[in-house]
Amino acid sequence: MRLENLSSQRMQITDNLDKLLTIFPDSIRTKIEKHPHKESLIEVILDLGRPPEIRFANDVAYLRTEPVSKAEIQHCIDRVGMFSADNRAGIERTLHRISAIRNRTGEIIGLTCRIGRAIFGTIVMIRDLVETGQSILLLGRPGVGKTTALREIARVLADDFNKRVVIIDTSNEIAGDGDIPHPAIGRARRMQVARPELQHQVMIEAVENHMPEVIVIDEIGTELEAMAARTIAERGVQLVGTAHGNTIENLIKNPTLSDLIGGIQAVTLGDDEARRRRSQKTVLERKAPPTFAIAIEMLARQQWVVHEDVAATVDLFLRGVEPAAQVRTVDENGEVTITEEQPQPSQSPALTSKRSTVVTPLRPQGLRASGKMTPVKSVATPRSVDPEFETMLAASWQTREPDGSKVRSPGPNGEDLPVYVYPYGIGRSQLEQVIEVLDLPVALTKDLDNADAVIALRSQVKHHSKLRQMAKHKHLPIYTIKSNTIPQITRSLRQLLDLDDPNLPEPTDLRLFTQAGSDDEIEALEEARLAVEQIVIPKGQPVELLPRSAKVRKMQHELIEHYRLHSNSFGEEPNRRLRIYPA
Repeated sequence: MRLENLSSQRMQITDNLDKLLTIFPDSIRTKIEKHPHKESLIEVILDLGRPPEIRFANDVAYLRTEPVSKAEIQHCIDRVGMFSADNRAGIERTLHRISAIRNRTGEIIGLTCRIGRAIFGTIVMIRDLVETGQSILLLGRPGVGKTTALREIARVLADDFNKRVVIIDTSNEIAGDGDIPHPAIGRARRMQVARPELQHQVMIEAVENHMPEVIVIDEIGTELEAMAARTIAERGVQLVGTAHGNTIENLIKNPTLSDLIGGIQAVTLGDDEARRRRSQKTVLERKAPPTFAIAIEMLARQQWVVHEDVAATVDLFLRGVEPAAQVRTVDENGEVTITEEQPQPSQSPALTSKRSTVVTPLRPQGLRASGKMTPVKSVATPRSVDPEFETMLAASWQTREPDGSKVRSPGPNGEDLPVYVYPYGIGRSQLEQVIEVLDLPVALTKDLDNADAVIALRSQVKHHSKLRQMAKHKHLPIYTIKSNTIPQITRSLRQLLDLDDPNLPEPTDLRLFTQAGSDDEIEALEEARLAVEQIVIPKGQPVELLPRSAKVRKMQHELIEHYRLHSNSFGEEPNRRLRIYPA
């Protein structure tokens, strides 16, 4: 154990509790004002038909026995700001948050009034880490003080270190309600977010338009936001943010947010490496450098666990080893105590289930060890093999047609496979890509006499009467597509094989739309897929993607077309990007 006095400054608290009390009816406000512990109040709960309730850190109490009426709830609603899309409102130039509970018709029937406090000096435990300029991720349960710490970090970086700090304030929790931010953020600037699902776009906008040195983000909760955070970090901007999760292990198990700590992937080892590690051939490993170099698990307001090297911590977790924990605590005088805890074997079943460690028992156990059980000799029964029969059986599965040009195999329903297709006016490489990725029983042929069907570009067939006549004479169906794109080729081939069921979703394999299969292409296509499946289709809202090159934008356009949606490119290079529209 070692002691460090990083600051002798005592914490100062500003809560503007009097402004919050003005929204309550007199019968509730007077009881709160007279309560002996009102300075430590955390929440005031008003639920229709129930007594009003006040909550402290370790206690809950009713203010009175009479239930809350509709008139009292409406009295509070009339005195706060507008409720946003996430059912949150505030009081201008304060940090208080009022959250609404609605019934099925949209009427507000409950209020959670959370007291917001600006606590100056709350980051004394990690001030040395903030000075490093590395990106910091805060984790912890609700109510442990993550947002308070973010606010103080933003103020210290802006005022004490003279950095350009921009806060992405999705719910106005960091800098308060209203257009003028709360003084608790110091010289830091605040960007508000119109709707929570647009947070990732505002993050990118902040970097492109306002030249920040530090971006502060509260509640990173979606894959799009995690991808935007990685993009910002790769541009050399310091990130300070919070995420949904209590510990780093929570993020490892969370596929949505695991990219914040580098992402997790399954890797197949060679025989020698698996033997050296004494593990299975398939193990979990970190995919990339973490977005955040430092992670802090906030166990309590005065007790934080610091991971100064997130990459090393994640690697140890994936190997089944509990990393050394650096626990920092602070007392009332600002004295910081730093304790290094010894590492222990990881007990996480979710991680160890995918790893294998060779465990040798100390001594034999069970009936065999006691001498009461004897092994039974195994008697092998050799199977007689008739080479001639095996050859005939193998040959029976593949039959060559009389003219000797096509080899067939029976399909699951007795049909002859593969289907031989004659392409006309369509890129052969694209056809081969679709057939390979989707593993379709289709073979391409350059001879119309050997074809079972023709797939052609519609504009080409219109002006080629000879092809139509030959196909009619040979009784070959012609499948036409409007444009030479992957989605239309895929639909045409599936229709040819009777796999095009409108009631079933089409397969979305991103490899269909890539050219080089590089990480940049896959990342861009994954961003478009997430935007479509998480926002555009379920919420019916348009989405803007991150800027990409013309080649990558073309792949994204094809992927959007696969979902039968419309998209267009806008903006000037190098910031030209896609906008996806709902159907």
